[in-house]
Amino acid sequence: MSARPAPAPLLIACALGIEHLALRTGDRGARREGPRRPGTEPDGYGGAGGPVTVLRTGMGPKAAERSVVRVLADPVLADAAVLATGFCAGLAPGMHPGDLVVAEETRDPRGNVPCVGTELLVKELVRAVPGRTVHTGPLTGSDHVVRGPERSQLLATGAIAVDMESAATLLSAVRVDERPVAAVRVVVDAPEHELVRIGTLRGGISAFRVLRSVLPAFFEWHRSLLLPRR
Repeated sequence: MSARPAPAPLLIACALGIEHLALRTGDRGARREGPRRPGTEPDGYGGAGGPVTVLRTGMGPKAAERSVVRVLADPVLADAAVLATGFCAGLAPGMHPGDLVVAEETRDPRGNVPCVGTELLVKELVRAVPGRTVHTGPLTGSDHVVRGPERSQLLATGAIAVDMESAATLLSAVRVDERPVAAVRVVVDAPEHELVRIGTLRGGISAFRVLRSVLPAFFEWHRSLLLPRR
C-alpha cells in the first residue's frame, strides 16, 4: 500500500515586522512549533491543510522577490502555495482603515498574476472578521509609498489598492514554478484617512487587529486547494 503524499505547504509572505507580529500573535490557539529554515522567520501552524511558514520578506518589491525566490528554492517549500498579505493603501473613495482587499490579480510593470480562490477567501474573511468590508479587484504594486494625486492615477487604471510587495511576491512565486497564489491586504491608509494626518493612529491599530484575525481564512483557502477538482 503506497503512502499518502504529504499535503503541499503554504507560504504566507509579509514585509514588515509589525505585520509579522500580527500574524504570529493572531491565532495562538492554532499555533504549533515548526522547524526553522535558514533565511526565514517561519512559524508552524495547525488548522491548515499542510505545513505553514510565515515569511517576513523585508520592505519593497526587490526585497520581496529576493526572499521569495530564496525560500522557494528549499525543497521543503518548492511546491508551496503562496499568499501575500499585510497592509496596503486603499485607492477608492469610501475605503476605511481595517477594510480588507482580496486581489483578483496583482499587477506591476513586469506583468499581471491572476489569483486563485478569490470568492472563497471573501467568504471566509467575512466569517473570520465579521463587520469588516471586503473589497475585490486588482491590487497594483509600487516601489514607493503612494500619496496624494498618485492615488487617483492608479485608481484610473482599475486598481482598488496598492502595496509594495504583493505583486513582486506572486510574480516571483509563479516564475519559480506554477502554483496557487493569492493576495489579501488590510487597508491602513485610504484617500480620506491618510496616515500622515494626526489622528489616524486609531486606523493603524484597527488594521493591526484585523490582520491578527485573518489566519483562519487563509487556512480554509489552503485546505480548499487540496480538494479534488470536479
